Amino acid sequence: MSRVAVLIAVLVLIVPVRAAPSHVGELSSLEAVQKWMYSYRQKPDPARVPEALRTLNRVGAVKDPETSGIYVGFLAGVIGSDPKADELVARLLSVSSADQWVIVRAIAFSGAPDWQGLLLKYADRMPARKVMIDKYLSGELPTLTKVALEPANPGMMAKLRLYLSGRPAKPGKEMTFETHPELLDTLWGYYFAGGAYGPILRIVTVLPWSKERDNVDKLNVGSMAKYTLSTYAMRDPALLELLKSEVNHEPKEVAAVLNEVIEAADTADVGRVRKEALAAMDDLKRKGPSSRRDVALWGQVGEGAISLGCVVAAAMSAAVLGIPCVVGGAATSAAVRYWSSPQ
Repeated sequence: MSRVAVLIAVLVLIVPVRAAPSHVGELSSLEAVQKWMYSYRQKPDPARVPEALRTLNRVGAVKDPETSGIYVGFLAGVIGSDPKADELVARLLSVSSADQWVIVRAIAFSGAPDWQGLLLKYADRMPARKVMIDKYLSGELPTLTKVALEPANPGMMAKLRLYLSGRPAKPGKEMTFETHPELLDTLWGYYFAGGAYGPILRIVTVLPWSKERDNVDKLNVGSMAKYTLSTYAMRDPALLELLKSEVNHEPKEVAAVLNEVIEAADTADVGRVRKEALAAMDDLKRKGPSSRRDVALWGQVGEGAISLGCVVAAAMSAAVLGIPCVVGGAATSAAVRYWSSPQ
């Protein structure tokens, strides 16, 4: 049995959870924190956020930036909407210094009016993150609203020179949605914190990537965006109405896919979205990018393993836990690594 089939078989055995914990002391497990996060926007309770972060710290859920996007986004959303953000940040600092990167990024991503002042005020209490703090303050690291969708394109001639030189292409350091799929989780986390629609509209912008046939990273992120939007819109009438009202304000290529999302949500046919995404990824894995099939020269450039992404993980976990791409505490890129490993 393939790894994908095994993962599906395991995930469907998970029992759906509906009620969120409501009493102090109940945020003692990862599952409890996740359920509480999903329902948080319905009954915000900033006083309990430090307790939730301590649990995430204790169980190791925020030790890897590539699998912690949803928690960063949630903290950012709470900080950005809390008029007493200063007091909240002071209470968050009780976690280990190794995990304080989450707090730094959440402050920078929060959109709070004085997020720079918060970083400066608490920099001395996070000495291990001085470099990270300085880079956010100087603008070397982007805030969430300034993260680009994709890396700057060096152009065909630059690519050709690189190919003819025989040197392998080096991945860029720039943080983008294409190169950092955990940012999609970050946007969902921000939405869970307060129901803000800004993150949702940002997710909508990458929907055309679900039709991508040349770039597996874009296809991965676009497919996750399409499936998670379909799933949540099916369960959240207000979100569905937002998407419907947005169709006429989006470019043609975005509106076309957004209409597919809306139809899947209206007809409770999100399973079809997942199947179509998996089929597209399988096709890309077997045949390679369409441009490489069309041009022999580029068929020799950048050959390597192509990962399938986390559409199944996103699909199953979103339906079960209410959190996209979270399976046993793992997020988007964890599934990417799982499927890209040798069979």
